[in-house]
Amino acid sequence: MNRRITFTTLAFCFFNLICAGAAETNHNFAVWEKEIAAFEKSDQTNPPPKHAILFTGSSTIRLWSTLAQDFPDEQVINRGFGGCEIVDCTHFADRIVFPYEPRMIVFRAGGNDLWAGKSAEQVFADFKEFVATVHQRLPKTVIVFISWSPTVSRWKGVEKERALNHLVEEFCRAKPLLKYIETSDLTLDEHGQPRADLLRADQLHLNAEGYKLLAERVRSQLPK
Repeated sequence: MNRRITFTTLAFCFFNLICAGAAETNHNFAVWEKEIAAFEKSDQTNPPPKHAILFTGSSTIRLWSTLAQDFPDEQVINRGFGGCEIVDCTHFADRIVFPYEPRMIVFRAGGNDLWAGKSAEQVFADFKEFVATVHQRLPKTVIVFISWSPTVSRWKGVEKERALNHLVEEFCRAKPLLKYIETSDLTLDEHGQPRADLLRADQLHLNAEGYKLLAERVRSQLPK
């Protein structure tokens, strides 16, 4: 009986590994090739500084057009590509992270992952893989995770966002090279509802006023 249970358990685990590998293989990384290649072309003509602060992730980062003005005392690099998932950031780290040898990475991704159907636990596992990948090559780089804040258009997914935030916050708590920035209250009004006045017309992405508030939160975590 014990042998049968052990064999069944092993078979089940093996099946899960195969499924996970298949899911990873089926992920369409090629959809970002044009944007990643554009970053590389820009790097050739205008090389970014080494050891700067790298902002990367999905559309919150990509649309942050005032990044340099918001942090005038820092050398910042924007390598956000909207619509991406965390696995995309990990996959392209060789091309949009490691060449710059950043001393700090400000990271925001995972929302698209949740919206695509992944659980908070799956997205958290992807974030841990991103951290491990970065620290294998850049063991002294600080990684700052910007939490997810509610929006009107994705309000029905708010509980999954909160679950992901909690997992990442606990993970970062005791690790000196990881920081967590709480923004879950950033876009809420006094009734706990998302503020449309901080969002663009799509009711998903931050507008200029929203970015001002986000910049204040991020600024507190930057090197003094």
